[in-house]
Amino acid sequence: MASEAAARAFEAIDAAIAVLRAEVVQPACGTVSDTDPLAAIADGCLDILAGVARAEAQIAALKATAAVTYSDSAWSAAPHDMPVQAQEMAIAAEVGCVLAIGDPAAGALLAQSHALATSLPRTMAALQEGKVSWQHAKVMVDETATLNRDAAGALEAHFLDPDVSNPAGSCPVGEMPAYRFRRKARTWRERHHPDSIEKRHSTSAKDRCLEYAPEHDGMARLSAYLPADQAVAIWNRFTAIARGLQGPHEDRTLTQLRADAFAAAALRSHSGGSGTDGGRDWDGGTGPCRYSYAPGGNSGYPSTPLPAPENRRAGDAGRVRSRPGLHGA
Repeated sequence: MASEAAARAFEAIDAAIAVLRAEVVQPACGTVSDTDPLAAIADGCLDILAGVARAEAQIAALKATAAVTYSDSAWSAAPHDMPVQAQEMAIAAEVGCVLAIGDPAAGALLAQSHALATSLPRTMAALQEGKVSWQHAKVMVDETATLNRDAAGALEAHFLDPDVSNPAGSCPVGEMPAYRFRRKARTWRERHHPDSIEKRHSTSAKDRCLEYAPEHDGMARLSAYLPADQAVAIWNRFTAIARGLQGPHEDRTLTQLRADAFAAAALRSHSGGSGTDGGRDWDGGTGPCRYSYAPGGNSGYPSTPLPAPENRRAGDAGRVRSRPGLHGA
Protein backbone atom coordinates (compact mmCIF):
# COMPACT_ATOMS: atom_id res chain seq x y z
CA MET A 1 0.00 0.00 0.00
CA ALA A 2 1.13 3.54 -0.72
CA SER A 3 2.14 5.76 2.19
CA GLU A 4 -0.20 8.38 3.60
CA ALA A 5 1.86 11.12 1.94
CA ALA A 6 1.44 9.44 -1.45
CA ALA A 7 -2.28 9.01 -0.87
CA ARG A 8 -2.67 12.70 0.01
CA ALA A 9 -0.66 13.65 -3.08
CA PHE A 10 -2.99 11.67 -5.33
CA GLU A 11 -5.99 13.26 -3.63
CA ALA A 12 -4.50 16.68 -4.40
CA ILE A 13 -4.00 15.63 -8.02
CA ASP A 14 -7.64 14.53 -8.24
CA ALA A 15 -8.78 17.84 -6.79
CA ALA A 16 -6.58 19.82 -9.20
CA ILE A 17 -7.93 17.88 -12.17
CA ALA A 18 -11.48 18.59 -11.02
CA VAL A 19 -10.73 22.32 -10.92
CA LEU A 20 -9.19 22.27 -14.40
CA ARG A 21 -12.06 20.21 -15.78
CA ALA A 22 -14.55 22.77 -14.44
CA GLU A 23 -12.57 25.50 -16.21
CA VAL A 24 -12.93 23.63 -19.51
CA VAL A 25 -16.50 22.34 -19.20
CA GLN A 26 -17.95 25.57 -17.85
CA PRO A 27 -15.48 28.30 -18.82
CA ALA A 28 -15.93 31.79 -17.49
CA CYS A 29 -16.77 34.53 -19.96
CA GLY A 30 -13.51 36.33 -19.37
CA THR A 31 -12.83 39.46 -17.38
CA VAL A 32 -14.47 42.81 -17.85
CA SER A 33 -11.37 44.10 -19.65
CA ASP A 34 -11.53 41.35 -22.31
CA THR A 35 -12.72 42.78 -25.61
CA ASP A 36 -13.34 39.29 -27.03
CA PRO A 37 -14.68 36.86 -24.38
CA LEU A 38 -14.66 33.88 -26.77
CA ALA A 39 -11.01 34.51 -27.61
CA ALA A 40 -10.27 34.64 -23.89
CA ILE A 41 -11.96 31.24 -23.43
CA ALA A 42 -9.99 29.78 -26.33
CA ASP A 43 -6.72 31.13 -24.92
CA GLY A 44 -7.57 29.66 -21.53
CA CYS A 45 -8.16 26.22 -23.08
CA LEU A 46 -4.83 26.41 -24.90
CA ASP A 47 -3.09 27.31 -21.64
CA ILE A 48 -4.69 24.28 -19.99
CA LEU A 49 -3.59 22.05 -22.87
CA ALA A 50 -0.02 23.29 -22.47
CA GLY A 51 -0.14 22.62 -18.75
CA VAL A 52 -1.60 19.15 -19.31
CA ALA A 53 1.21 18.31 -21.74
CA ARG A 54 3.78 19.36 -19.16
CA ALA A 55 2.01 17.38 -16.42
CA GLU A 56 1.78 14.29 -18.66
CA ALA A 57 5.54 14.39 -19.18
CA GLN A 58 6.15 14.67 -15.46
CA ILE A 59 3.74 11.81 -14.77
CA ALA A 60 5.53 9.72 -17.41
CA ALA A 61 8.84 10.36 -15.67
CA LEU A 62 7.27 9.35 -12.36
CA LYS A 63 5.89 6.17 -13.95
CA ALA A 64 9.31 5.30 -15.36
CA THR A 65 11.00 5.87 -12.02
CA ALA A 66 8.40 3.79 -10.18
CA ALA A 67 8.77 0.96 -12.71
CA VAL A 68 12.55 0.89 -12.33
CA THR A 69 12.37 1.03 -8.53
CA TYR A 70 9.84 -1.81 -8.47
CA SER A 71 11.96 -3.89 -10.83
CA ASP A 72 15.09 -3.39 -8.73
CA SER A 73 13.19 -4.28 -5.54
CA ALA A 74 11.69 -7.39 -7.13
CA TRP A 75 15.10 -8.56 -8.33
CA SER A 76 16.57 -8.04 -4.86
CA ALA A 77 13.75 -10.00 -3.21
CA ALA A 78 13.74 -12.87 -5.71
CA PRO A 79 15.33 -16.21 -4.77
CA HIS A 80 18.89 -16.56 -6.01
CA ASP A 81 18.11 -19.78 -7.85
CA MET A 82 15.16 -18.32 -9.77
CA PRO A 83 15.72 -18.36 -13.55
CA VAL A 84 16.36 -14.93 -15.02
CA GLN A 85 13.73 -15.29 -17.72
CA ALA A 86 11.10 -16.37 -15.21
CA GLN A 87 11.86 -13.36 -13.01
CA GLU A 88 11.66 -10.99 -15.97
CA MET A 89 8.31 -12.46 -16.99
CA ALA A 90 7.00 -12.16 -13.43
CA ILE A 91 8.03 -8.52 -13.16
CA ALA A 92 6.50 -7.66 -16.53
CA ALA A 93 3.30 -9.48 -15.58
CA GLU A 94 2.97 -7.52 -12.34
CA VAL A 95 3.53 -4.17 -14.05
CA GLY A 96 1.17 -5.12 -16.87
CA CYS A 97 -1.54 -6.12 -14.40
CA VAL A 98 -1.32 -2.81 -12.54
CA LEU A 99 -1.35 -0.72 -15.71
CA ALA A 100 -3.83 -2.97 -17.57
CA ILE A 101 -1.45 -3.54 -20.48
CA GLY A 102 -0.08 -6.68 -22.07
CA ASP A 103 3.15 -8.32 -21.01
CA PRO A 104 5.03 -7.23 -24.17
CA ALA A 105 4.01 -3.60 -23.59
CA ALA A 106 4.99 -3.87 -19.93
CA GLY A 107 8.36 -5.34 -20.90
CA ALA A 108 8.94 -2.48 -23.34
CA LEU A 109 8.02 0.06 -20.65
CA LEU A 110 10.47 -1.52 -18.22
CA ALA A 111 13.26 -1.53 -20.80
CA GLN A 112 12.64 2.10 -21.78
CA SER A 113 12.42 3.18 -18.15
CA HIS A 114 15.66 1.39 -17.30
CA ALA A 115 17.45 3.07 -20.21
CA LEU A 116 16.23 6.50 -19.11
CA ALA A 117 17.17 5.92 -15.48
CA THR A 118 20.63 4.48 -16.10
CA SER A 119 21.93 5.74 -19.46
CA LEU A 120 20.06 8.93 -20.39
CA PRO A 121 20.13 11.32 -17.42
CA ARG A 122 19.54 14.47 -19.49
CA THR A 123 16.46 12.98 -21.11
CA MET A 124 15.08 11.87 -17.77
CA ALA A 125 15.70 15.31 -16.28
CA ALA A 126 13.96 17.01 -19.23
CA LEU A 127 11.03 14.62 -18.85
CA GLN A 128 10.77 15.33 -15.12
CA GLU A 129 10.74 19.07 -15.84
CA GLY A 130 8.07 18.66 -18.52
CA LYS A 131 10.35 19.96 -21.28
CA VAL A 132 9.99 16.87 -23.47
CA SER A 133 7.15 14.38 -23.84
CA TRP A 134 7.21 10.63 -23.32
CA GLN A 135 7.21 10.24 -27.12
CA HIS A 136 10.40 12.30 -27.34
CA ALA A 137 11.97 10.24 -24.57
CA LYS A 138 11.13 7.00 -26.41
CA VAL A 139 12.75 8.38 -29.56
CA MET A 140 15.93 9.07 -27.60
CA VAL A 141 15.86 5.55 -26.17
CA ASP A 142 15.38 4.03 -29.63
CA GLU A 143 18.11 6.06 -31.31
CA THR A 144 20.69 5.35 -28.60
CA ALA A 145 19.84 1.66 -28.17
CA THR A 146 22.81 0.42 -30.22
CA LEU A 147 25.27 3.11 -29.11
CA ASN A 148 27.87 2.77 -26.40
CA ARG A 149 27.64 5.01 -23.36
CA ASP A 150 29.91 7.74 -24.71
CA ALA A 151 28.16 7.91 -28.09
CA ALA A 152 24.73 7.91 -26.45
CA GLY A 153 25.82 10.73 -24.15
CA ALA A 154 27.07 12.74 -27.12
CA LEU A 155 23.78 12.36 -28.99
CA GLU A 156 21.80 13.27 -25.90
CA ALA A 157 23.99 16.30 -25.18
CA HIS A 158 23.73 17.53 -28.77
CA PHE A 159 19.96 17.88 -28.47
CA LEU A 160 19.41 18.55 -24.75
CA ASP A 161 22.50 20.31 -23.41
CA PRO A 162 22.56 24.03 -24.40
CA ASP A 163 26.16 24.37 -23.17
CA VAL A 164 27.61 21.71 -25.47
CA SER A 165 30.11 22.93 -28.06
CA ASN A 166 27.93 21.96 -31.03
CA PRO A 167 24.27 22.08 -29.95
CA ALA A 168 21.32 21.46 -32.25
CA GLY A 169 20.56 24.68 -34.08
CA SER A 170 16.81 24.19 -34.55
CA CYS A 171 14.03 24.71 -32.05
CA PRO A 172 14.17 22.90 -28.71
CA VAL A 173 13.40 19.18 -28.81
CA GLY A 174 10.22 19.49 -26.78
CA GLU A 175 8.78 22.08 -29.16
CA MET A 176 8.99 19.93 -32.30
CA PRO A 177 6.85 16.86 -33.07
CA ALA A 178 8.39 13.57 -32.00
CA TYR A 179 8.49 12.25 -35.57
CA ARG A 180 10.60 15.24 -36.65
CA PHE A 181 12.90 14.79 -33.70
CA ARG A 182 13.32 11.12 -34.64
CA ARG A 183 14.43 12.12 -38.13
CA LYS A 184 16.94 14.64 -36.80
CA ALA A 185 18.27 12.27 -34.13
CA ARG A 186 18.65 9.46 -36.64
CA THR A 187 20.52 11.70 -39.07
CA TRP A 188 22.93 12.82 -36.36
CA ARG A 189 23.33 9.23 -35.16
CA GLU A 190 24.21 7.96 -38.63
CA ARG A 191 26.82 10.69 -39.10
CA HIS A 192 28.51 10.18 -35.74
CA HIS A 193 28.08 6.46 -35.08
CA PRO A 194 31.40 4.95 -33.94
CA ASP A 195 30.83 1.76 -35.97
CA SER A 196 30.80 1.54 -39.76
CA ILE A 197 27.53 1.14 -41.64
CA GLU A 198 28.74 -2.22 -42.98
CA LYS A 199 29.20 -3.61 -39.48
CA ARG A 200 25.87 -2.26 -38.25
CA HIS A 201 24.03 -3.53 -41.34
CA SER A 202 25.49 -7.01 -40.89
CA THR A 203 24.29 -7.08 -37.29
CA SER A 204 20.83 -5.68 -38.01
CA ALA A 205 20.26 -8.04 -40.95
CA LYS A 206 20.19 -10.94 -38.48
CA ASP A 207 16.88 -9.55 -37.15
CA ARG A 208 15.09 -9.71 -40.52
CA CYS A 209 11.60 -11.13 -40.17
CA LEU A 210 8.10 -11.34 -41.61
CA GLU A 211 5.21 -10.57 -39.28
CA TYR A 212 1.45 -11.06 -39.47
CA ALA A 213 -1.16 -9.06 -37.57
CA PRO A 214 -4.94 -9.52 -37.84
CA GLU A 215 -7.03 -6.41 -38.46
CA HIS A 216 -10.74 -5.56 -38.39
CA ASP A 217 -13.39 -6.74 -40.85
CA GLY A 218 -11.63 -9.84 -42.10
CA MET A 219 -8.41 -8.04 -43.02
CA ALA A 220 -4.83 -8.55 -41.92
CA ARG A 221 -1.47 -6.85 -42.22
CA LEU A 222 1.87 -8.31 -43.33
CA SER A 223 5.07 -6.46 -42.54
CA ALA A 224 8.62 -7.41 -43.45
CA TYR A 225 11.84 -6.23 -41.86
CA LEU A 226 14.41 -6.55 -44.63
CA PRO A 227 17.71 -5.11 -45.83
CA ALA A 228 16.99 -1.72 -47.35
CA ASP A 229 18.10 -2.65 -50.88
CA GLN A 230 15.71 -5.59 -50.96
CA ALA A 231 12.82 -3.57 -49.53
CA VAL A 232 13.31 -0.75 -52.05
CA ALA A 233 13.56 -3.21 -54.94
CA ILE A 234 10.35 -4.98 -53.87
CA TRP A 235 8.52 -1.67 -53.47
CA ASN A 236 9.69 -0.44 -56.87
CA ARG A 237 8.76 -3.74 -58.46
CA PHE A 238 5.15 -3.72 -57.36
CA THR A 239 4.77 0.01 -57.92
CA ALA A 240 5.84 -0.50 -61.53
CA ILE A 241 3.47 -3.45 -61.91
CA ALA A 242 0.60 -1.40 -60.48
CA ARG A 243 1.32 1.52 -62.79
CA GLY A 244 1.42 -0.80 -65.76
CA LEU A 245 -2.04 -2.12 -64.87
CA GLN A 246 -3.57 1.35 -64.70
CA GLY A 247 -5.79 2.38 -67.57
CA PRO A 248 -9.07 3.99 -68.56
CA HIS A 249 -11.03 0.84 -67.68
CA GLU A 250 -9.26 0.14 -64.38
CA ASP A 251 -11.21 1.37 -61.36
CA ARG A 252 -8.74 0.28 -58.67
CA THR A 253 -6.41 2.82 -57.10
CA LEU A 254 -2.65 2.52 -57.36
CA THR A 255 -2.53 1.42 -53.73
CA GLN A 256 -5.07 -1.34 -54.37
CA LEU A 257 -3.29 -2.47 -57.54
CA ARG A 258 0.00 -2.64 -55.69
CA ALA A 259 -1.54 -4.76 -52.93
CA ASP A 260 -3.29 -7.05 -55.44
CA ALA A 261 -0.10 -7.58 -57.41
CA PHE A 262 1.82 -8.41 -54.24
CA ALA A 263 -0.81 -10.94 -53.13
CA ALA A 264 -0.91 -12.52 -56.57
CA ALA A 265 2.87 -12.88 -56.72
CA ALA A 266 3.11 -14.28 -53.20
CA LEU A 267 0.33 -16.83 -53.75
CA ARG A 268 1.38 -17.90 -57.25
CA SER A 269 2.47 -21.55 -57.41
CA HIS A 270 6.10 -22.43 -58.04
CA SER A 271 5.12 -23.97 -61.37
CA GLY A 272 4.92 -20.47 -62.86
CA GLY A 273 1.18 -20.39 -63.30
CA SER A 274 -0.80 -17.22 -63.23
CA GLY A 275 -2.19 -15.80 -60.05
CA THR A 276 -5.22 -13.66 -59.46
CA ASP A 277 -5.50 -10.21 -57.99
CA GLY A 278 -8.84 -9.13 -56.71
CA GLY A 279 -10.65 -11.77 -58.77
CA ARG A 280 -8.84 -10.83 -62.01
CA ASP A 281 -6.25 -12.87 -63.84
CA TRP A 282 -2.72 -11.55 -63.65
CA ASP A 283 0.16 -13.16 -65.46
CA GLY A 284 3.36 -12.60 -63.53
CA GLY A 285 5.75 -13.34 -66.37
CA THR A 286 4.22 -12.93 -69.82
CA GLY A 287 1.38 -10.51 -69.32
CA PRO A 288 1.26 -6.74 -69.51
CA CYS A 289 4.03 -6.29 -66.92
CA ARG A 290 7.28 -8.09 -67.75
CA TYR A 291 10.27 -8.17 -65.44
CA SER A 292 12.93 -6.67 -67.64
CA TYR A 293 15.37 -4.79 -65.41
CA ALA A 294 17.56 -6.07 -62.58
CA PRO A 295 19.61 -3.33 -60.86
CA GLY A 296 22.88 -4.48 -59.39
CA GLY A 297 23.12 -7.74 -61.30
CA ASN A 298 23.25 -10.74 -58.98
CA SER A 299 22.57 -8.71 -55.86
CA GLY A 300 20.18 -11.18 -54.30
CA TYR A 301 17.01 -9.11 -54.47
CA PRO A 302 14.10 -9.33 -56.91
CA SER A 303 14.39 -7.70 -60.29
CA THR A 304 12.41 -4.53 -60.88
CA PRO A 305 9.71 -4.99 -63.50
CA LEU A 306 8.84 -2.38 -66.06
CA PRO A 307 5.52 -2.25 -67.88
CA ALA A 308 5.64 -3.62 -71.39
CA PRO A 309 6.17 -0.87 -73.98
CA GLU A 310 2.64 -1.14 -75.28
CA ASN A 311 1.27 -0.58 -71.76
CA ARG A 312 3.76 1.99 -70.49
CA ARG A 313 2.43 5.49 -70.10
CA ALA A 314 4.41 8.54 -71.08
CA GLY A 315 6.30 10.00 -68.13
CA ASP A 316 6.37 6.76 -66.12
CA ALA A 317 10.12 6.34 -66.48
CA GLY A 318 12.00 7.51 -63.43
CA ARG A 319 8.87 8.11 -61.35
CA VAL A 320 8.95 4.96 -59.24
CA ARG A 321 9.06 5.98 -55.62
CA SER A 322 11.52 4.44 -53.21
CA ARG A 323 9.35 4.94 -50.16
CA PRO A 324 5.65 4.25 -49.71
CA GLY A 325 3.19 6.84 -48.54
CA LEU A 326 0.02 6.23 -46.60
CA HIS A 327 -2.16 6.32 -49.67
CA GLY A 328 -1.44 6.14 -53.35
CA ALA A 329 1.93 7.01 -54.80
